[in-house]
Amino acid sequence: MNALILSAVFGMIMMFCSFLVRNRGSLRHIASVGLLILLIANIADSYTHTLFIINTYGMLAFSRFGYLFNSIAIGSTLIYVLITGKEIEKYGRYTAEYFTLIFFVLCGISMLSSYNNLLTLFLGIEIMSIPLYILTGSDKRNMKSNEAALKYFLMGSFSTGLMLMGIALTYGGTGTFSLEVTRGGVMPVYLNVASFLEIFGLLFLMVSMAFKVSAAPFHFWTPDVYDGAPSVFTSFMSTIVKAAGFIALIKLFDVRMQATEKAIDWNLLMSIIIVATLLVGNVTAVFQQSVKRMLAYSSIAQAGFMLFSLMSLNDTAHEGIIFYAAAYSIATIGIFAVLVKMKDYTFEGYNGLAKTQPVLAATNTIFLLSLAGIPLTAGFFAKYLMLAALIKTGTYLWLVVVGVLFAAVSVYYYFRVIQAMYFKEGNPETEIITHSFKWGLIFIAAIVILLGIFPTSILNWLYF
Repeated sequence: MNALILSAVFGMIMMFCSFLVRNRGSLRHIASVGLLILLIANIADSYTHTLFIINTYGMLAFSRFGYLFNSIAIGSTLIYVLITGKEIEKYGRYTAEYFTLIFFVLCGISMLSSYNNLLTLFLGIEIMSIPLYILTGSDKRNMKSNEAALKYFLMGSFSTGLMLMGIALTYGGTGTFSLEVTRGGVMPVYLNVASFLEIFGLLFLMVSMAFKVSAAPFHFWTPDVYDGAPSVFTSFMSTIVKAAGFIALIKLFDVRMQATEKAIDWNLLMSIIIVATLLVGNVTAVFQQSVKRMLAYSSIAQAGFMLFSLMSLNDTAHEGIIFYAAAYSIATIGIFAVLVKMKDYTFEGYNGLAKTQPVLAATNTIFLLSLAGIPLTAGFFAKYLMLAALIKTGTYLWLVVVGVLFAAVSVYYYFRVIQAMYFKEGNPETEIITHSFKWGLIFIAAIVILLGIFPTSILNWLYF
């Protein structure tokens, strides 16, 4: 509850700072302090030190799993603001408002990590999504940014309509909006056959959430939106926000998939979506000439791996999605921090970067190796846990082989960037690189390596 309330409060504070504070650097510092307080309050909440005791009447259900994800989301956002906060200041005169929207996004994420009712799921999705539409179109002088915002808004509105239809059908089939469904107040619904209204409702919900997490075949908005949005905001959208969508999916299907498994084979349907997502994301990324667009398709491929957690829904899957959220978010924030400093987003624009900016090249290499799942990086254990969760079920083991094969394909397009930086001649143009920015990248790279060596440093928080 601390994170939910305080994120909204800090969002309001940043709104007032828009006319009370004129120095943009001060706004960034205020936002960073707010995020630090928010992180401390959320950690305190996970150890029962709650600042706000409010009866939510079963609408919210807080757990160590939700608290840990909140900490990862807030901590990643803090790193994001510290490393790329100066870039946010370059888009218009509304710096305070941008930080306000980021806090409101975190408010929605906090709701998604603790919802226990389909209505709070809807509220959380909308609170998280609406600020993102504005951030996508924040570069008003850029037509690609305007186009991306319009596409994102239209696709988001369409998926919201599907979600509302799914919620209505689910309510018609169960008579309640709560995730915990009983019939007659005596027998759990999974001991009975679910009604067709509930089945269709869950299908609508799954499709709408697949839009949010960029799962194929509902991914087609992602490349254009991620490519058109300002790079500094694409970094936020493609990491923390995407991970929040998966947390919401897991909370939903952890309960409802078991309740309806006699009526529909969810695993078969999920396996089709996983294969399609891995295929589209990885194969299309191979043929991209822009690093930014390649990362957009890469995010689709990463979503395919995260979907393994929905196939498993066991303890290893819960550990895996938490660790994946941390590993993917931190590495991608680092990659986009380097990308923002580049004036040419093509692969050729990275030629010779190792000679002119060795720190940027070295840290960017670590981030790319993590996304590729190379050992001694956080990304390796993230993918390992996803595959281990599926192996633990003893079914659909062929998907493990598919996942490994597509992980090998992803190595190709990640290594293209490394090849350009170290093995090709060129004179890449970059913006002014400060020493503080370099130390920030080194700090993020150190986290990626430490998580790869000591993965239990995060996972232990689930239990202790």
